Amino acid sequence: MKNKLLTAACLLFLCAHTVAQLTTAPEGGNRKATVSENIGITNITIDYSRPGVKGREGKIWGELVHKGFADLGFGTSKNAPWRAGANENTVIEFTTPVMIEGKSLPAGKYGLFIAYDPQAATLILSKNHTSWGSFFYDDKEDALRVTIKPVPLDKSVEWLKYEFLNETDSSATVALAWEKLLFPFRVETDHINLQLESFRRELRSEKSFNVGWQTWNQAANYCIVNNVNLEEALAWAEHAANGPFIGQKNFNTLSTKAQLLNKLNRPAEAEAAMKEALPMGSANQIHAYARQLLQQKKSKEAFDAFKLNYDKNPNIFTTNVGMMRGYSALSNYKKATEYGQKALTQAPDNLNKNNVERMLKMLQEGKDVN
Repeated sequence: MKNKLLTAACLLFLCAHTVAQLTTAPEGGNRKATVSENIGITNITIDYSRPGVKGREGKIWGELVHKGFADLGFGTSKNAPWRAGANENTVIEFTTPVMIEGKSLPAGKYGLFIAYDPQAATLILSKNHTSWGSFFYDDKEDALRVTIKPVPLDKSVEWLKYEFLNETDSSATVALAWEKLLFPFRVETDHINLQLESFRRELRSEKSFNVGWQTWNQAANYCIVNNVNLEEALAWAEHAANGPFIGQKNFNTLSTKAQLLNKLNRPAEAEAAMKEALPMGSANQIHAYARQLLQQKKSKEAFDAFKLNYDKNPNIFTTNVGMMRGYSALSNYKKATEYGQKALTQAPDNLNKNNVERMLKMLQEGKDVN
């Protein structure tokens, strides 16, 4: 009886371990890959298997990869596209809503398929991303279909790959390349509005308290740089400066508020905010602000800021350079030269020394250094 029980236990052990799967390389000598790219705050990730050409040049398109839709002889689909890779579904994921070739697509994971045609292929994104290849493809699960044009390549690509091309702040081209064809499709995001929506969420989270005024100021500055959402940005800037528990009046918060007030055509309030901010600024902060005024052709205001900085931080390299620029902007090249010569002896490195020497030469020639 004991021998029979031992034999049965051994058989159960063997059966259990016959089913178990060890980790191995992908089937058919294919390679497994993941590529990812960010467009603004939108992340795009593609998981796929990479078949090789393996000496089949000229026999890939229309042969190994069937044209259009076909009955593959396995699974439930009688009208299957190509799985745009090998083995499991090629899966593409978007963390925010996007536009594919001008068509809207919600955030999420999708099975990626291509119905090949040499003139006009069809890109398909399916809500079903968990099946094996396209053997179980069902067009009722399509989330999006667009027409894309295959592009001939000069050099053969041995292992199928996905890559990101022509990136901008709001878009990128995703391209499948294999053998001598490229299948590109454009992905676009509403990156500014997505960023603003993200700010609104995060400014209601622990980040609005734990980090303090910096988060509110960061969101407001983003709006300044992109010239968007100015009224709400002003509210964010006001909270950074005066909000309960986290608000702090300093050069950063008040100068951000001033910039927004200027953009909203409220110059008197902007001037008052900067008047309050300037005494709180470091030498470098005030110098940078005065340089901005010079770029705006506000020579007198720039000189006043350079002079305030000098009175607060006398006879250092930064403020001597500032006075040189300030007097130069007022066409007083003699006084500008006096401060420039002081700055030359204080230059912290050769780059700054060479820059001051260049400006002094301009002053000698009767030219504004700014």
